[in-house]
Amino acid sequence: MPSHRFSRLLAGSAILSLALSGCAGAGSQPQLPPASFVAMQEGPGEEYVIGPLDELTVFVWRNPELGASVQVRPDGRITTPLITDMPAVGKTPSMLAEDIRLQLSQYIQDPLVSVIVNKFAGTFSQQVRIVGATEKPASIPYRANMTLLDAMIAVGGLSEFAAGNRARLIRFDKERGTQREFQLRLGDLLKKGDSKANVMLMPGDVIIIPESMF
Repeated sequence: MPSHRFSRLLAGSAILSLALSGCAGAGSQPQLPPASFVAMQEGPGEEYVIGPLDELTVFVWRNPELGASVQVRPDGRITTPLITDMPAVGKTPSMLAEDIRLQLSQYIQDPLVSVIVNKFAGTFSQQVRIVGATEKPASIPYRANMTLLDAMIAVGGLSEFAAGNRARLIRFDKERGTQREFQLRLGDLLKKGDSKANVMLMPGDVIIIPESMF
């Protein structure tokens, strides 16, 4: 009789262990550390990289006729007076200004060139993309100190059938050269105001929001 009771106890322990391991597996995606709703200290982000459809002003000191207001073409190039099809995408404004300076130096002596970004879209690597069950899926330009809450406000929040707490964030880890996936709790953030569910975003992040199954 005691041995029979002991066998039942072992069987019950095994079932409990399997159940716990199943629960652990369901929430195995890592979570990001929480971010404050308002940054305690604002700081600059990485230097801006020009993307397609950005609107630029090229200024050449003492030679205004060589400057121009241009939009970066979808092929990533711009054309200004004396310069045709200059690659612009993937460069910082200072890098592009230097390339324009080198081209203009064939025509004028020691040109001083500045490039100003008036309206920006950024490259895909500098955008945050939100897809799935949201009011308006979109790619939005990343800005310094952007949080998950900022991104969700920009796309109008969750749709009616969104499974916010099953959302995922896909991020490319530059140091490891691999893609990582993190769990998000959008339902807790937007419906319950849980500040611990707000996280910092990085350029290139992709937020995927599934729909509820029922």
